[in-house]
This record gives sequence, structure tokens and C-alpha cells, in this order.
Amino acid sequence: MGILCAGASDIGRKRKTNQDSICVDHKHNFFAVADGMGGHNGGDIASQMSVQIMPQYIEQNSQLEAPALMKNVICEINRSILKVAEEKPELHGMGTTVAAMHFNGPNLIVGNVGDSRVYLINNQNIYQLTRDHSFVQEKLNMGIYTREEAVKDPQKNVLVRSVGFEAEVIPDVFSYRICKNDIFMICSDGLHGKVSDGDILHIIKKFLKEPSSCSLSGVEQAVQELIKQANENGGQDNISVIIAVAQA
Repeated sequence: MGILCAGASDIGRKRKTNQDSICVDHKHNFFAVADGMGGHNGGDIASQMSVQIMPQYIEQNSQLEAPALMKNVICEINRSILKVAEEKPELHGMGTTVAAMHFNGPNLIVGNVGDSRVYLINNQNIYQLTRDHSFVQEKLNMGIYTREEAVKDPQKNVLVRSVGFEAEVIPDVFSYRICKNDIFMICSDGLHGKVSDGDILHIIKKFLKEPSSCSLSGVEQAVQELIKQANENGGQDNISVIIAVAQA
């Protein structure tokens, strides 16, 4: 199975630094977005460490089953960030989100901690595959309000789980059986917080009408158009997007 994948990260229009980082590892078909904790010291360092560790760890532990590999690499990132924070007090409290995809034969392994997301686009529909580890998501789980109402919650950026913040991290890891014409996207909240699911779907379908025969340039254009739309909608945060298309 061939994978067409492109990704980019943009500082946005309001931030002085980009605390997002992306991993596009074609060798292992492993892709991820890490969004450093903006309110803490070293958020950019935490996210950069994440995407640097991933390819190395996967290369050294390729004998593991794919779900275990996904869980372990996120836990390894957690340990590494904590170790650096202990050695450098000025970085104490740094952390990051991680949302990752690993194409493993006919299956996609998804892992996430935080509120960066993995989406599936297929048959004119868009689905959020991951569930945010956020205070707002907890309210949604309890039925306090709807998904549409959640967008207006002033606590929407408050996380209840992140990587590098506590001694142990529990990533959500699951497997998805890839279907024909599936398109997958990972993004930070700089995208999904500014561009609606409907608009994301519209942009992706505009450039990737026929996933089975689309080109890499089409994938790249879709990525850039999504970032452009997030900036036009305010660009208050860093914006990171990765789009991957599995082609038989």
C-alpha cells in the first residue's frame, strides 16, 4: 500500500514562536503532530523532542506489535521530557500534546494524548477518530452541552492529560481498518479551533476529489489551503496539519 502524505506547520498570525512540531516519517509510515504547551516554559522544546524521538524509537523497536509500539513511543517521549525538565529547572512544567498515525499493512494505528486530533474523511463525510483529553470534552462526555456549544466554552483549551507533565501518561491507542478512498488528517487545535469540520471537509474534497488517483501536489495544496483558512479566520494559534492518503 502506498501512502501519499504531506504536512506543514505555521506560526499563525498572533504568536511570536511556533510551539507546534510535526513528524513526517515516510520510511516507517509514521506521522504525528505535537503541540507544545503554550502556557508553560519550553513548550517548543517538548514538541521538538517528541518528533525527534519518534523515528529513532520506531527504528530501534520495530519488532514490537504496532499498537504496543505506538503506546511505548508516547511513553518514551513522556519519560524523556520529564528527564530534561528535572535536569533544567527553567523547563519544569513543559509538556505537549501528541496525535499520531502509523500505517501498518491494512490497518492504521492511532495514538493520542491531549487535544491534537486525527480525522477520517470518506464518502463526503468527516469523522473525528480521536477524543480530546480536555476539560470541555469531559463536559461533553457528561452531556452538559452539545459539540456546537462546546466551541464557545472559555475553558476549551484546558487539558486534563498531556505528555511530559506527569510521571505516567496513558495514551489512547486503537486500530482502524483502512477502507478504499480513506483520507486521514492530523492537526493541532490551531486548525480545528478556527476551521469548522464542514469547512475542513470542503477544502479536502476540493483538492482530493478522487483519493485513489490523487497526486502528492494535491495533498500539499490541501494542507496549505487549510492553514491559509485558519489564518484568515484569525490565526490566533500555531497551525499544524498532516494529510495522508492510503492508495492500493
